[in-house]
Amino acid sequence: QVQLVESGGGSVQAGGSLRLSCAASGDTYYTDCMSWFRQAPGNDREEVATIDSDGDTTYADGVKGRFTISQDKAANTVSLQMNSLKPEDAAMYFCAAGGFLAWKKCDFGYWGQGTQVTVSS
Repeated sequence: QVQLVESGGGSVQAGGSLRLSCAASGDTYYTDCMSWFRQAPGNDREEVATIDSDGDTTYADGVKGRFTISQDKAANTVSLQMNSLKPEDAAMYFCAAGGFLAWKKCDFGYWGQGTQVTVSS
């Protein structure tokens, strides 16, 4: 089992920055994928950024160039640096972990409780 705890959410004005952190504990040895998802009221859950065991990263089109995902394996933490925040970035952000279901396809079986991000205009 893997436990994930997010932190760093808050309220910022448009154009501001936030850094989210996800602390992982438990049996994390076989975890190949770490990701950040977000979901706003009335919207579907969206995969925002992912980093895998090869160090490869992927981003949703709407956050490319503004968000950066990074991982400290020794500390079992994953971070999401969010710059130039926009009102449409407001959502509950969730950390997720899992293994490869297929080549570069992640199967997310573990989720944190989420941290709220609010962006005012």
